[in-house]
Amino acid sequence: MTMLAGTSLYARGQLEQKAEAVKTEAHTESLQEVEQRDPADTESVNAGEAQEVRSQSEENDGEHQEKMIIALDPGHQGPGIDMSGMEEDAPGSGVMKQKNNSGTTGRYTGLPEYQLNLDIALKVKERLSRLGYEVVMSRENNETAMSNQERARQANDSGAVLCVRIHANGSESPESTGALCLVVSEENPYAGSLYGESSELAQDILEKYCEATGFENRGIQISDSMTGMNWSQIPVVILEMGFMTNEQEDNQMADPSFQEKMADGITQGIEQYCLKRKVR
Repeated sequence: MTMLAGTSLYARGQLEQKAEAVKTEAHTESLQEVEQRDPADTESVNAGEAQEVRSQSEENDGEHQEKMIIALDPGHQGPGIDMSGMEEDAPGSGVMKQKNNSGTTGRYTGLPEYQLNLDIALKVKERLSRLGYEVVMSRENNETAMSNQERARQANDSGAVLCVRIHANGSESPESTGALCLVVSEENPYAGSLYGESSELAQDILEKYCEATGFENRGIQISDSMTGMNWSQIPVVILEMGFMTNEQEDNQMADPSFQEKMADGITQGIEQYCLKRKVR
């Protein structure tokens, strides 16, 4: 979670007038039964069946080799890891930012954002894996010393088709609610070419996530100051799942049963985007 001023592009499918400052987852085929035949016919049929089985096996191997890779980045990490050093916020920008931090904390539950982000990301990973995707995680514990730049580079090098950076939001106002996604602008000199696909991914995730959770869809906001997005070479979004500074959303997001809905929505949004990508 990072302080930024964003320009809202979409909210419930429409352009918003103003962006509020905000802080900163088988089919099977069976062979037809063969009727009783004389030995010569049976030998011919068996040969044909064997060829069909080989063809199906080769086809399945090809599908396995082409399995889509999804990168998930559970934002932040535990406070025991020193990430106070600085790094460039974009390739060659000369602008230095802190490598990472531990994020915000639930105002009412005391749940650390870094833990919430990880819990949801692991649930999304499990669901995507069951759907046949390969999932690359930037971290699977709270002691992983990876900067935002390093996380983006890992996703780039993994062969992933997209990256979802999972975060939770915060605001000075306890009345702020809802989910939103951040993407780079089309004019971003480092990752502007990702704007179109990133925006589509963000729309799909927000649609399904807000359907699953009942959270307000605050739409897509622009940010060109996020290190993890500026270094990305694949479609990337930051999902702000809800406000940990709002009593209702803080309590909901800390509830294990509600977290299942959160993970379902994120997974469905990623799947919706990937299915469209497969037919292009």
